Amino acid sequence: MTQSTIDAAEVAKFEAMAAEWWDPTGKFKPLHMMNPCRLDYITRQIAGEFDRDLSAPKPFAGLRLLDIGCGGGLLSEPMARLGAEVVGADAAERNIPVAQIHAEQSGLDIDYRNTTAEALAAAGEQFDVVLNMEVVEHVADPLAYLTACHDLLRPGGLHICSTINRNPKSYAVAIVGAEVVMRWLPRGTHDWAKFITPDELVALLGEAGLEPVDRKGFVFNPLLWSWSISARDLSVNYVTASLKPAA
Repeated sequence: MTQSTIDAAEVAKFEAMAAEWWDPTGKFKPLHMMNPCRLDYITRQIAGEFDRDLSAPKPFAGLRLLDIGCGGGLLSEPMARLGAEVVGADAAERNIPVAQIHAEQSGLDIDYRNTTAEALAAAGEQFDVVLNMEVVEHVADPLAYLTACHDLLRPGGLHICSTINRNPKSYAVAIVGAEVVMRWLPRGTHDWAKFITPDELVALLGEAGLEPVDRKGFVFNPLLWSWSISARDLSVNYVTASLKPAA
């Protein structure tokens, strides 16, 4: 397995939490809370790029999609329900059986693999869509990792990448708030120094050969206890959409 961008310490953090992926009140509570917002953005971007009708029974039929850093399958499963042929990949070995069992219980056919973006690219795998959600801040070499994601896309393919901004507010919210005050995540889950600003990510995406076409913020409202998509507020969580240039 090619492991040039794998950070062993980061993988170990998520291995330790693998059994809790599908517990909406457990260590992955923040992702469960954010998931409807993430899915809204993802589905709209895919539908817009590939001219799909989201009101159709299986709007993503015929599309091959990679969920890199799939964890327990929180995004892989809804993509499969929408008709996509889904490969879920994760460097944390213990995540895979958790995802496989849950998919089987849900009656879904998802190809889960304990592998890396680099290994998939080296094997010549190609996808119409690559989902790269909350992963880039955990790798050892973001540029090499994003380059592998680029290589995994077919010409004209869509890459969706979300991560966390690096500024005082993100430290207060994602580190102090989520890990210390709310205790949504174990302490040390995130390393603020590895967070990436939107401008830095756009530059990295361009260097990797991708063309950024959109970026939005995921904003948490503590009064409504819900997430929403913002065109202006990228101060903490944010997402980008990029295309691989057509041949």
